[in-house]
Amino acid sequence: MAIEVDGRIRSGRVIEVLSRLVSERGAPLYLRSDNGPEFVARALLKWITDQGIETALIDPGKPWQNGVSESFNGKFRDECLSMEWFLSRTQAKVVIEAWRRHFNEVRPHSSIGYLTPAAFAAKLKDNDAASASATGRDAARHGGFAPRPVAPSSLNGQSKSQETPALSS
Repeated sequence: MAIEVDGRIRSGRVIEVLSRLVSERGAPLYLRSDNGPEFVARALLKWITDQGIETALIDPGKPWQNGVSESFNGKFRDECLSMEWFLSRTQAKVVIEAWRRHFNEVRPHSSIGYLTPAAFAAKLKDNDAASASATGRDAARHGGFAPRPVAPSSLNGQSKSQETPALSS
């Protein structure tokens, strides 16, 4: 949904990006992320709590707990970052944003029936009424997801079991 390019990204910038995404798409139920300093900073945890979003922090050294993001990061590295030699941060922003748009709007993805993510999202909107009441296999037919347990998360040191998050880092 967004790729930020900068030399250093602090929690304030993460909050700005997430605020923009929440205003455009609505708030997710969960935010899954690693334990990087920008994702466990007090300001971000307070913002997440204020938005009514739960956290699902992955355990250090266990990237498989965030497989979707890890898969995306590998594709991003292989198809964009390893193919370019950026001469400036501005050039990096332009090239990376063009790649992100292509990834979401042009490139078909086998995991979603060879649709683009944009086409898949549009299809979900069309089937919204059917997917709202669907569970299990019916949910899969309509593009929804049945709740699954994930790694325990921590918000201010309290652990609890979570369901599948709607937004990944």
